[in-house]
Amino acid sequence: MTTSVAKVTLASMQQMKRDRRKIAAVVAWDIQIAQIVDRIGVEIVSVGDSVGQQLWGHASPLEVTLDEMIIVCKAVRRGVARALVSCDFPPGVLPRGREAALEAARRLADEAGADLVKIEGARHSPEAITAIAHAGIPVFAQMEPTPGADPVDEARCLEAAGAALIDFKYSGPDAGAAVAAAVAVPVLGGLGGGPWLDGRLRMAHAAIGYAASNVDSPADAYANVARVTFDALSAYVDDVRAGRQIKGARP
Repeated sequence: MTTSVAKVTLASMQQMKRDRRKIAAVVAWDIQIAQIVDRIGVEIVSVGDSVGQQLWGHASPLEVTLDEMIIVCKAVRRGVARALVSCDFPPGVLPRGREAALEAARRLADEAGADLVKIEGARHSPEAITAIAHAGIPVFAQMEPTPGADPVDEARCLEAAGAALIDFKYSGPDAGAAVAAAVAVPVLGGLGGGPWLDGRLRMAHAAIGYAASNVDSPADAYANVARVTFDALSAYVDDVRAGRQIKGARP
């Protein structure tokens, strides 16, 4: 396990890009994972709105509210000492316009302790990015390939609007490398990203194989925590039913 002591800053990540050192970002939704990845030394702990579907069982990402994101971000913030904490805008914020976006960003920064806010569909609202950036809140702008659009032009527009970071989803090696080379800000990628970008973004729960479906169908992950959890809790239930003392409990 590696440990980095120096506090991460936007400037230090920009220097990493110039030095061709990769930036590691992890999506977390609770204090325990936040503490672990911060100790490992990731640069960004990202509070994703994926929490709604992945952890709470929502049918749609549209069900997640700003108040819910603030609660989750607060929990993650308590577990992070050195990395930057990014928090997603819930889907319903940006369509309400510039002022609503600015107010949401202020709440995520002031109430939840986010160091930066992550905005999906940012290309449709460059004025919101500019307003938020001018308010002193860094923006992590998300983009993905759009038919008929030049991704390099889009990335440059996001950078010009004030984005401090870009998440390029489904980039592919050609467009991804071109975008990373075209802008000065770091370009990361989650889904569909690769080593051609300045860094990667991955859900902790996906990386460790946490989903219940992994019990029977292991995913391509770094561990199978679902299987370990299933076996451990099965052993606990066996001890209870057999009248044995359970592990970790005082007699």
